[in-house]
Amino acid sequence: MKNSFYLFVLFLTTTIAFAQENTPVRYTAHNKGKFFISWGGNRESYSKSDVTFTGKDYRFTVADMRAHDKPKGWHVDYINPTKMTIPQTNLRLGYFFSDHYSVAIGVDHMKYVMTQDQTANVTGTINLPASDPGSVFNGTYNKTPVNFTDEQFLTYEHTDGLNYINTEVSRHDDISKLFKIGNTDKIQVNLTEGIGFGVLYPKTNTKLLGKERHDDFHVSGFGTSLKAGVNITFFKYFYIQGELKGGYINMNDIRTTMSPDDKASQDFFFFQRILAVGGKFRI
Repeated sequence: MKNSFYLFVLFLTTTIAFAQENTPVRYTAHNKGKFFISWGGNRESYSKSDVTFTGKDYRFTVADMRAHDKPKGWHVDYINPTKMTIPQTNLRLGYFFSDHYSVAIGVDHMKYVMTQDQTANVTGTINLPASDPGSVFNGTYNKTPVNFTDEQFLTYEHTDGLNYINTEVSRHDDISKLFKIGNTDKIQVNLTEGIGFGVLYPKTNTKLLGKERHDDFHVSGFGTSLKAGVNITFFKYFYIQGELKGGYINMNDIRTTMSPDDKASQDFFFFQRILAVGGKFRI
């Protein structure tokens, strides 16, 4: 009787162990070793900014400049390979070095447009040669209100674009239980938070005092950011992710005209709303 009992216990233990060994592990249960890629669009808001313009014959600051983004809306250009840089977009490539943490590189292609119909205070001096078309704006400014509906004085935008090339480290947590989602690979809900830093590589479009604009990409400064979002993964590999992302940008070397003497500098805060689609996979 005793031997039969021992045999039964041994059989039961072996059966349970065998069943556990053969129970398939959900693909979404672990992230370590996975790569991911995402593509999406964004809307932005910007704080006011003091922008200083310097050149051989002028130096002045526009105080509390207002700016906005340049949305494309729902458009086929987001997936048109020849026009993907026209909308405001976000590209990200990353790797999970643990189940809860990832590192990624990406480009936040934002657009920054000075609000043209505004009056702002200008402080500084402009002393261009009389033969220069911009000499009509010569003078000393001391918090002087200027209406920038006159586009010959200044138009200013980073529309191709305000490119924030950055690296992010993020944490990911499965919160499916909060939504009473069972032990399944069909759908998973994750919460993600991250911190990033990088450089600004804008192509700035500026009309300044009637001068010819500089029209090339240029490393102009640095940025840092924080983000939080929700990731919904479908059928193991595919996901949609919504994020809120805020940060600080400091650009102290912005090219404005064809003259290497002409530059601008500014710093400001930004706030992004991002919606992206992507995939997670193992190689």
